[in-house]
Amino acid sequence: MSFMDPTHSQTPRGWRKIFYVNWPLVLLITAVACFGFLMLYSVAGGDISRWAQPQITRFSVGMVVMFIVAFTPLTFWRSVSLLAYVVGLALLLFVLFFGSVGMGAQRWIDLGFFQLQPSELMKIALVMALALYYDWLPPEKVSHFGFVLIPLAMIVIPAMMVVRQPDLGTAILLVASGGVVMFLAGVSYWYFIAAFSAGVGAVTAVFMSRGASWQLLNNYQYKRIDTFLDPSLDPLGAGYHITQSKIALGSGGLSGRGFMQGPQSQLNFLPEKQTDFIFTTLAEEFGYVGTTFLLILYSLIMIFAISAAIKNKNRFGALLIGGVAATFFFYFALNMSMVMGLAPVVGVPLPLVSYGGSAMLVLLGGFGLIQSAHIHRPK
Repeated sequence: MSFMDPTHSQTPRGWRKIFYVNWPLVLLITAVACFGFLMLYSVAGGDISRWAQPQITRFSVGMVVMFIVAFTPLTFWRSVSLLAYVVGLALLLFVLFFGSVGMGAQRWIDLGFFQLQPSELMKIALVMALALYYDWLPPEKVSHFGFVLIPLAMIVIPAMMVVRQPDLGTAILLVASGGVVMFLAGVSYWYFIAAFSAGVGAVTAVFMSRGASWQLLNNYQYKRIDTFLDPSLDPLGAGYHITQSKIALGSGGLSGRGFMQGPQSQLNFLPEKQTDFIFTTLAEEFGYVGTTFLLILYSLIMIFAISAAIKNKNRFGALLIGGVAATFFFYFALNMSMVMGLAPVVGVPLPLVSYGGSAMLVLLGGFGLIQSAHIHRPK
């Protein structure tokens, strides 16, 4: 069964599509990216060519990609959703055997001019495939056990492949975003209660088994947990990142120390300051005011995306928007939780702000899908 097809309704054609673009969303995305350029210029000590200039180039290319995706009919993206998922799985499998190794992880495919990270592509491909599945599935079968197992497998298979790289942060994002699509599709909340209960039970069992004959983790893994809960146990080792991050966060105060005046970032105490920990640089230099402003921008992006999903009468389009918006939300929520010590350091960038190529291009492509669903929605 298929739900309403946009081709059966009046949708804009040709150059008229430009009037149907969600321009406030475009402006908000650009504003956040400009915030990122500013911070990358700062952490490079005023050198625009080191990180800011390449990021500006990537963002420019990504915006072109976003508009190309946006102006492409949603029916096309629906037709290639399954193919995108299969290609994503194939690329993840390729990475496991032939991927480039960096910082102790095997996550990239070296294309010479660009380091492709297939796990980033899978975040969007998974959302597309799940949206297609629930667009095809009759509503009365959504919560049937057999039909719940299929999307679970679609989520778990790539997540386990990503964990092998290892990349726990991306695996968490895949599971969380996939779960949101299932929830939005109408899967019974009892399944989610069961999953949450199983997760709580697993965590409890891990802690209770410590020191017992049936201990579930190795001692070094328990040490990592201890360091996460109390970084002061190993301030120069495993707890160094989060300790320096908290110092930078706290030193910013209300209005910050000033642009390019943060000692933690400018004196290189802060690790990975251009990628995973760039939020702490922002907090140190612009304080509570700066971080709140960024959160407001993120929140407005989410509001516009959710509004577009609610108004969309096409089931595939609505689920696609909801899934991409959820991916975006978990991106910044997990990154901010990580640098504040509320979650383990799992290597998740701050969207549109952290330095990086694959994440930037894929995320802007995802926003292009949101725009495509918005532009070509049934009128």
